[in-house]
Amino acid sequence: MSQRDQDPITTQFTAVAAPLLNGPRSACVIVIHGESLGKRADIEDKPVVIGRSPEADLHIPNKSVSREHCKIWRDGDTYHLRDLKATNRTRVNDEPQTETELADGDHITLGESVLKFISHSSVEARYHEEVYQLATHDALTELYNRRHFIDLVDKEIARAVRHGRSLVMCIIDVDRFKPINDEYGHIAGDGVLRQISGLIASFVRGEDTAARIGGEEFAVMLPESDIDAALAFSERLREAVENTDFMINGEARRVTVSIGLAAIAESRRERTSLIHAADVALYRAKGEGRNRVCVEP
Repeated sequence: MSQRDQDPITTQFTAVAAPLLNGPRSACVIVIHGESLGKRADIEDKPVVIGRSPEADLHIPNKSVSREHCKIWRDGDTYHLRDLKATNRTRVNDEPQTETELADGDHITLGESVLKFISHSSVEARYHEEVYQLATHDALTELYNRRHFIDLVDKEIARAVRHGRSLVMCIIDVDRFKPINDEYGHIAGDGVLRQISGLIASFVRGEDTAARIGGEEFAVMLPESDIDAALAFSERLREAVENTDFMINGEARRVTVSIGLAAIAESRRERTSLIHAADVALYRAKGEGRNRVCVEP
């Protein structure tokens, strides 16, 4: 009997990808009119660049918005905006600006888009924080949802391509999940998904992005990671799932996952091609017996 079989790990994980709503609130800007309606960016320690570039912290893909249109940053308890020599000059409350201090409720116009600045001390910040969580996170697992993950992938690919950096896409699928739902019911299945999401959240680094992208399918985007590091990460995660006791209706059960990996390459400079390559590797892992990691060359 292997050491792994002798020392099973019993876990009760809760995914912790979502920030706590009761913690300190950040000031933020929210798109209230035009392209990217509802998108939000928090203004914390680092400046926030808003523009048409996929690398912008708040990406607004409209031709009326310059690639880097304006920048907002915090200095103590005050917030400042600077126009970045945009073609359509940044306006605050309809007044053209080069640089100005922002006040709660200010409207910021970038081309055809209008944003609202909400101070960290505003009672409205709490409401928008909760709405943002609902819009970007999966309710069951608290990981990012598919829609928000796609936005983040596009941004990271653009950065990787522009700066020649590495990036690996990791697709994770729970093996033989349907029989769990069929035999024990969806509540038990949901418990399995929550435990697996907790394991994923415990393994990712701060710069990684984890999401639930389908029923029993998860994804992790690994920036600044080559394929060897991603393979090591995936093997550790796979083994952790295999060694975990999943309590289903009071009975300890073992569950496994299959994982597919693909690194950014000349033929994978877009989200669809990169995710497709990781999916191909995942299907191969399934076909070769499950509970394994495969890499798409």
